[in-house]
Amino acid sequence: MSKQINFTLREQDIPTQWYNLLADFPEPLPPPLHPGTKQPIPPEALLAIFPENLVKQEMCPDRWVPIPEEVRDIYTLWRPTPLLRAVRLEKALQTPAHIYYKYEGVSPAGSHKVNTSVAQAYFNKVAGTKRLATETGAGQWGSSLALACKLFGLECNVYMVKVSYQQKPYRRMLMHTWGATVHPSPSDQTEYGRKMLHDDPNCAGSLGIAISEAIEDTVTHPHTKYSLGSVLNHVCLHQTVIGQESIKQMEMAGEEPDSIIACCGGGSNFAGLTFPFIHKKITEKKKYRIVGVEPSACPSLTKGELRYDFGDTAEMTPLLMMYTLGHKFMPPSIHSGGLRYHGMSPMVSHALKLGLIEAQAYHQTKVFEAGILFAQTEGIVPAPESAHAIAAVVDEAVKAREAGKKRVILFNLSGHGLLDLSSYETYLTGKMQDV
Repeated sequence: MSKQINFTLREQDIPTQWYNLLADFPEPLPPPLHPGTKQPIPPEALLAIFPENLVKQEMCPDRWVPIPEEVRDIYTLWRPTPLLRAVRLEKALQTPAHIYYKYEGVSPAGSHKVNTSVAQAYFNKVAGTKRLATETGAGQWGSSLALACKLFGLECNVYMVKVSYQQKPYRRMLMHTWGATVHPSPSDQTEYGRKMLHDDPNCAGSLGIAISEAIEDTVTHPHTKYSLGSVLNHVCLHQTVIGQESIKQMEMAGEEPDSIIACCGGGSNFAGLTFPFIHKKITEKKKYRIVGVEPSACPSLTKGELRYDFGDTAEMTPLLMMYTLGHKFMPPSIHSGGLRYHGMSPMVSHALKLGLIEAQAYHQTKVFEAGILFAQTEGIVPAPESAHAIAAVVDEAVKAREAGKKRVILFNLSGHGLLDLSSYETYLTGKMQDV
């Protein structure tokens, strides 16, 4: 069988609630700490950078959080997203495994990030915010927030990690098309950025530095709030529409996954697919194998320490309990810019600590080899970040072939790679190196 199989939901199947894993953890998640006092941070301390409604979501204990109709209305631009079975990839691998992927690249911005950018822009608009400041790695988040801000009439100011600003000009152009202002980070726009440039004029930048710049921008401009595309609880919460839809679609397929796989940078797309399945793992004792896949060059889950650390380089954020390589870690200039973060979502970190998930790391040549195979069999050029998940899927499918055993594998194809083709060219011309 080589015909594509697509499991499509209807508009009324878009979830009406976000799922909050905090409600189901068998051990409570350690609270964020104030960067000065090192004591649990009170909610009001976060109001300098976030609107009150998102602060409440960040600390919400409820299992289910209603999705506003205004947000669901915009979700209909691309949701529900398709679940497809990768039958041509299965055939190429000669595997008895059934491989399914949830395809988030059909969104207007080309990735899963709009699931939270639309929600965050809405809640900021309701709270009276006029302007949002943010950082972006590969540009998926920056472009998603630029679109959401345009839809809700907000200004958008983006600090884009310099190496990605240079490697991925079309993502920058996409942000400009949707009306955002974009700066290469470290930039000359902030005191911290100027300091970094003084210390190293050729600094390639990092998400930690860009976060510091965005937060400084937030606290020094009126009517401005900070918006983050990953890591925090409310961001992971908004992404759970992915997993909720996937559960319905796997039921349509008449199968249940043995393995559920997604890439991990800050944790949002991994959380989006897997948290609803972790809910079933905890409450229904399902035996899913759930795997987060990260780059070997920035391996927070597989090589990091679980401890309190800052989310940014300038030590302005609350301290978060997470797997971290250290907030001063400067990641190599790999082509998966969305995965170049020193830490991991506290909720994802907690799930790993509790044994609810596993983690794997891959070098980027192996990742791009898997991305090329997927493009040549399924037709979709995957974002380099998503290609990490594909590398793990290929290994899992090969193991199934060697064991002569059927496995059902589900993964999140969280974005397309049409604006990452220069990275593919680097691989195809033999210029890509592992770090």
